[in-house]
Amino acid sequence: MKQKVFKFIIAVLLLPFCAGGIRTLGFLIKASGAADIVWVPLLAGIGCWLAVYGLMPRPMRVYVFGHELTHAFWTILFGGKVKRFKVSKKSGYVAVTKENFLIYLAPYFFPIYAILICVVYGISSIFFDIQKYRPLFHFFLGAAYAFHVTFTANVLQTKQADISTQGHFFSWVIIALGNIFVLAVGLPVLSGFSVMTSLKMWLLNSIYYYEKVFALIRNVF
Repeated sequence: MKQKVFKFIIAVLLLPFCAGGIRTLGFLIKASGAADIVWVPLLAGIGCWLAVYGLMPRPMRVYVFGHELTHAFWTILFGGKVKRFKVSKKSGYVAVTKENFLIYLAPYFFPIYAILICVVYGISSIFFDIQKYRPLFHFFLGAAYAFHVTFTANVLQTKQADISTQGHFFSWVIIALGNIFVLAVGLPVLSGFSVMTSLKMWLLNSIYYYEKVFALIRNVF
């Protein structure tokens, strides 16, 4: 109980940081690169996935596999080991030797299939000239990210042990920050904008909102 209260307080303190991130994303979207090589294929991929998601049977096993794979990946990232990995059409399970809130919540903000597409494209670009396939890369990236967003929104409407163990409000804030971070890094990479400039802008926007909150508190008290 004390741990959840502490996490709740942390989540409240992080809200201006969330607001700064959202403000930064608005700027990054406006500053993104040429529409013909970025936004048109990206939005086409998103649109195609939304059509598939709405009209065809949903590939739950694919989502569950990615969900559990993300738990496993973040466990290894933090120096843990995966002892068991099981996936079925409706549920999955992964037994790991390390646990923390990021490992629990990673599937809700880390778009693993979109990341895998980026890794494949990056490795391929080392050995081959694949610039002419860049619009196709953006298309599949858009579809993969839309896959992440739609399934994440869907499963968050149901009871999730990952969420309840960490506290709902804290989990929602961390998930929001994680998704903002992915976009704050991903959009500059796609458009040629500086990632460091993006993160610096996020920091400055967050400071702006923290100052607003502190000023409001001073006026009240």
